Amino acid sequence: MHSLIEGASRAADLESSESVMDNLMGLLRVHVKRGVNLAVRDVRSSDPYVVVKMGNQRLKTRIVKKDVNPEWNDDLTLSITDPDIPVSLTVYDHDTFSKDDKMGDSEFEVRSFIEALKTYTNLEEIPSGTVISRLKPGTDNCLVDESAIYVNDEGKIIQDLFLRLRNVECGEVEIQLQWIHYPGSKTF
Repeated sequence: MHSLIEGASRAADLESSESVMDNLMGLLRVHVKRGVNLAVRDVRSSDPYVVVKMGNQRLKTRIVKKDVNPEWNDDLTLSITDPDIPVSLTVYDHDTFSKDDKMGDSEFEVRSFIEALKTYTNLEEIPSGTVISRLKPGTDNCLVDESAIYVNDEGKIIQDLFLRLRNVECGEVEIQLQWIHYPGSKTF
């Protein structure tokens, strides 16, 4: 009986991964750069790390010890199947002997980034540094400052985001988005 349950579970996992591959638009690299003025959760500092979630996907950065202005410079890669699913970002303080403390959260949308990708397909013809689109901070997003979607020196479309953390007394996180084309993806 146990092997039947395992076999059913494996079949469900395989079916689920096949449907993800069928609907895969591409991969989104989330470069988690740094945190600024994060909340203190230990005696004098914190040991922060970031968890990025989108749908059923959950990825995390490394832990930076005793630093409220950490530099992670970690790349996390999400599979994009639906551009309307928001990406959530939560900062935690790592604790050895108790549950990790939450240090704030944020959220961002990828739809405008994907729309810019669809609009500009001949990137070789666009000069480096060209700004394709700008997102303004507002009550409907967590942006600290204007976010530009632009063509970088390597001819790739990039978006820089500076996100204000919610549900905490202070803190911001800087990230950068980059699209990774996947051969055979349904979008491009």
